[in-house]
Amino acid sequence: MSTVLVLGFDPHAVPGMDGDGMRAVLDAELARFADHGIDAAMTLLAPDESAGPVLVAALSSRSWDVVVIGGGIRKPEPALLFFEQVVNLVRRHAPGAAIAFNTSGADSVEAARRHL
Repeated sequence: MSTVLVLGFDPHAVPGMDGDGMRAVLDAELARFADHGIDAAMTLLAPDESAGPVLVAALSSRSWDVVVIGGGIRKPEPALLFFEQVVNLVRRHAPGAAIAFNTSGADSVEAARRHL
């Protein structure tokens, strides 16, 4: 079975975001992976110094076929340095994994399937 790790911002840690609403979208997307026979996990990161250790623990917990980096991390210009850190940690701690990018919390399955 293919393995996928989805990375995104913790919606409850981002000011102004509807944390509960976004979490429902993310949970529904995680359930869609199972519908496609893909073993997936999600790690939600706070945009602070805790992100690095949390991310390294998730990346090191098993072998991943694909790591999907969410648009919330990748798109906003103020998150550029955070995005750079995430990419470098993925490269370092999951070197065998393809890196994929979604456009929203609702298309991570499609992003991962492009590389499976």
